[in-house]
Amino acid sequence: MVTGWLMDTGPHARVVRPLTPCHSPSGHLVSEGMTNSEQTSVLITGGNKGLGFEAARRLGEQGWTIFLGSRDEGRGRAAADKLTAGGANVVMVPLDVTSDQSVTDAVRLVREHTDRLDVLINNAGTPGRAVPPAEATADEIHSVYDTNVYGPIRVTHAFLPLLRAADNPRVVMVSSAGGSFAVVTDPEQPVSKMHELAYTSSKAALNMITVRYAQALPEIKFNLVTPGEVANHKFAATDMNHHTGQLTVTEGTDPIVKLAMIDADGPTGIFIDRLGPVAW
Repeated sequence: MVTGWLMDTGPHARVVRPLTPCHSPSGHLVSEGMTNSEQTSVLITGGNKGLGFEAARRLGEQGWTIFLGSRDEGRGRAAADKLTAGGANVVMVPLDVTSDQSVTDAVRLVREHTDRLDVLINNAGTPGRAVPPAEATADEIHSVYDTNVYGPIRVTHAFLPLLRAADNPRVVMVSSAGGSFAVVTDPEQPVSKMHELAYTSSKAALNMITVRYAQALPEIKFNLVTPGEVANHKFAATDMNHHTGQLTVTEGTDPIVKLAMIDADGPTGIFIDRLGPVAW
């Protein structure tokens, strides 16, 4: 059991079959008693680079089946080949989270390989163009929301049947400290001086959406991460920030991997970074 979390004790709490946790040589939490027929599966959107790729690499090392979602098929296949060469079991899934048809096709492809999905990591995101509020238009906001908000909704909705077929389904939403009102209103935080509307508001919306999923669907663990260290004003170096972050991409995936690997008694509806809870 993962310790140190506030557990769901509300009216929708239920008794679930516990899994016995152990730790791999690398220190990751895993579950005992998993047979090959019960091999854990995960779909990662935006998995061809950055945080998505690193999460795929780390979970692949645990013996998981990786469904690697990638909008660009060429880059996706290159990433999948690299992971496969490292010993991972990978299926590349062409997946544009802004397209209903692409998401439908992705479900069909995943169903060809499995009758359930244990974990969904909604990682795909876009920073937008950091347009100042006075210059931001509805079209600018919409283009960012289509990936950062509607995308996770499209993918989550489409994969709910496969998630519900799993014994211990988990959904990890990759958010941002910029989606926290507490962080954005703290003058000591760099993001408080980043005057734009699209990205930060999209992540705030994603946070609320995730909490509402967690409340309405207690049989699935829905949680949020920010790939940084809020208390230390640090974030992970990725393409999105032109690799200016102070943390490695591996450090940035620590909370993603942690929440992907929680057992059946794990938390739902929480928001964390690699050090612990993040204020809303």
